[in-house]
Amino acid sequence: MKDKTHISIRHINKMYHDGTKTLNDINLEINEGEILVLLGSSGCGKSTLLRTIAGLEEKTSGEIYFYNQEITGVPVEKRNIGFVFQNYALFPTMTVRENISFGLKLQKLSKEIINNRVKELVHMMNLQELLDKKPMHLSGGQQQRVAIARVLAIKPKVLLMDEPLTALDAKLKERLRIELGKMLRKLGITTIYVTHDQREAMAIADRIAIVNKGVIEQIDTPENIYLSPKSAYTAQFIGKINALKGTIKSEKEKDSVDLGFIKIPYTGIETMKDGSEINVFIRPEDIHLVTKGKKDDFKVKVTIEQLVFMGGFYQIEASLGNQNIFFEVPNTIALKEKEEIEITFDMNKIIMV
Repeated sequence: MKDKTHISIRHINKMYHDGTKTLNDINLEINEGEILVLLGSSGCGKSTLLRTIAGLEEKTSGEIYFYNQEITGVPVEKRNIGFVFQNYALFPTMTVRENISFGLKLQKLSKEIINNRVKELVHMMNLQELLDKKPMHLSGGQQQRVAIARVLAIKPKVLLMDEPLTALDAKLKERLRIELGKMLRKLGITTIYVTHDQREAMAIADRIAIVNKGVIEQIDTPENIYLSPKSAYTAQFIGKINALKGTIKSEKEKDSVDLGFIKIPYTGIETMKDGSEINVFIRPEDIHLVTKGKKDDFKVKVTIEQLVFMGGFYQIEASLGNQNIFFEVPNTIALKEKEEIEITFDMNKIIMV
């Protein structure tokens, strides 16, 4: 990934005639060759933003630049953009081979280059046995793989992808999201990728933009989004997490947070008044059973309310005070429902926003 800004989105707003606002002052800088994933729940505005960048939706206000050119007046077909959307839009009378090579033939490339590029993409998308079949003889997932291969073949300057793996089965999706990320980086294509699937976003993205009700909640690397969420929405949207309610207790030496069952040091970055409520988050992997002989600064007793066998581990839901918490333990540990156990938290991993 280079440092040069490829796409600059400045103060984009989108409002419909009935007053509904789907995009609210969106600002993004996307580097050349970067894979940016727009991640959010259905109806949050991520697909509208993608279509606005493509020129398929008209923005209400704001500017979109490709390098130093404002592209509002540039026709869609002249933006050098590749599209992969949920609908496959394959040529029904062409075989898989012909669909993939169609754009390459329009570019008047040599037969050798066309064959090599088709071969590479066919292997990546696991389409070897389908080359001579037409779309009507393919499953939805197979058609989607052909659609992705066809767009990647022409090496567009910008690639826009809207839920491209939705139609695939879980096992193939897991393999393709890793392979797709590798391929996009190898080709160096600036990519904006829309999904509601967290695992997909984590596997593919250089950076993730969390979209919520037409607003960018946070944009950062997958690691920072997961480990250092900047809002309660982001913390709860990414991965599994325990959400607890705490109250600020101002003390002479250092503020603390009263969770009802334990008081812990306040680690937030903003100054808060005594008695203020605060959201406290902790991921299940940062909760551990107390080990005999090991000194833990913070440990609490909890009662197991639900114990679910998940194969390699047990998933536990436990009560402590008037709050519940969930975590996992190895399947080698013998526990039972209504049993009282002691747990400890990794205090360095607690999130307060």
